Amino acid sequence: MGGWGEYAAAWAAFLLSHMLPARPALRRPLVAWVGERAFLVGYSVLSVAILAWMIGAAGRAPFVPLWGWAWWQAWVTNAAMIVACLLLGLGVGVPNPFSIGGAGNDRYDPARPGVVALTRHPVLWALAVWSGGHVMPNGDLAHLMLFGAFAGLSLLGMGALDARRRTAWGAPRWAALQPRARFRPAAIRLLAGALVWTVLIVSHAAVIGVPPWASGP
Repeated sequence: MGGWGEYAAAWAAFLLSHMLPARPALRRPLVAWVGERAFLVGYSVLSVAILAWMIGAAGRAPFVPLWGWAWWQAWVTNAAMIVACLLLGLGVGVPNPFSIGGAGNDRYDPARPGVVALTRHPVLWALAVWSGGHVMPNGDLAHLMLFGAFAGLSLLGMGALDARRRTAWGAPRWAALQPRARFRPAAIRLLAGALVWTVLIVSHAAVIGVPPWASGP
């Protein structure tokens, strides 16, 4: 299995999996049937599975080179992944009514905003840094389309979410929910982010097929 056909099918699955659940006519009955928590867990598992398929399909697509490989490009990715993993550790599962990845949003306190004082969209920034950091060492058309599109969608998504929340809440509530304290990182979450980075580094060669410390093409 491979070629541009599989790659196009993986992209179609990704787009449908993000467009359809966002429609109230579909989301509400699903949530009523399985519950909010089960829906979110199932959707997360599906999203990860489709992402894994897309990465694999990009590797199986016809190789169309755009630029050459150099040893330092891998270190650009490794540095970016440190930032992405720390943002992920800080942003997943914290009260954050502004963006994706939050939990317990009714407990959000502008006086104790956590990572929201750094950015309203930590998970989307993690995705943008992850995907942008993978562009440099993957100089072929399929991977540029994959990682470039993910970076662009993550950045555009921040503006779209801000506009949607501002319109839905109104200016007074939007202003009232803005952080009123400085960012103070939680050590346990920084450690969690570092652990995620370590796991990714150790498993990268086995899972992706490419060692992260590559010293040659």
